[in-house]
Amino acid sequence: MTMKLQIEALEELAALDAELRELTDRFTKDQKVLSDKKAVAKSLEDRMTRGRQSLGEMEKARGDLVGELRQMSIQVERSREKLSRCRTEREANAAQREVEELRKLYRDREIELEKLDGLIQQGRGEFDQVTEQHGTVSGELGSSESDSMNRIATSEEELVRKQAARGDIVQRIKPDLYRRYEMIRKRKGTALAWTRDGTCSACHIRLQPMLFQKLLRADDFGQCPSCNRILYYRPAQQPEAEGQSGSP
Repeated sequence: MTMKLQIEALEELAALDAELRELTDRFTKDQKVLSDKKAVAKSLEDRMTRGRQSLGEMEKARGDLVGELRQMSIQVERSREKLSRCRTEREANAAQREVEELRKLYRDREIELEKLDGLIQQGRGEFDQVTEQHGTVSGELGSSESDSMNRIATSEEELVRKQAARGDIVQRIKPDLYRRYEMIRKRKGTALAWTRDGTCSACHIRLQPMLFQKLLRADDFGQCPSCNRILYYRPAQQPEAEGQSGSP
């Protein structure tokens, strides 16, 4: 395999890896956006369920409390009647204490009812707010989920095609050179750089004259002493391919 063919294969691989990286990022972003919206919708549904259950329990407690107040009101009226029929001072004092105790209990239950009504009103307000939020999120999901799923499916298909194309390119690269390429790519994001005037295209450091002279001979690859990317010499007339330069 000639040096020229190896350079061509590496350039194709680097360009394809740049496309794959961008495609993967877009695929991951679309998945996350959709997943986040579904998670928000599920969280709001759970809050609605808990809110509905809590309101139901408070409404039941309120009904029980109202029923208790009715019974106590009847007891108060009976105690008053009893007081009016008392013939002795002792009987009157006992009946009066009974009426006062019942009145106190009745006032306590009225306070409880008032507090409970406040909690119910607050709970209904929160439930309505959560329901509105859920409706908004569900509406957004309904209008965008289909498009998002189509984009994700398209990206997934494209990823499969490009991965297959990548496998074909890898077959044209010497195994030891490919292993070196992969090791650098996983650390740096990009693994290939070129030089034309003695400067690394990736990190822009000035190369040592001996290294540059070695690359000029175009019989082997070098390695940038700064960013550690695989280096090769690119003649001035050769157009620059996308995805070949990177950041240090």
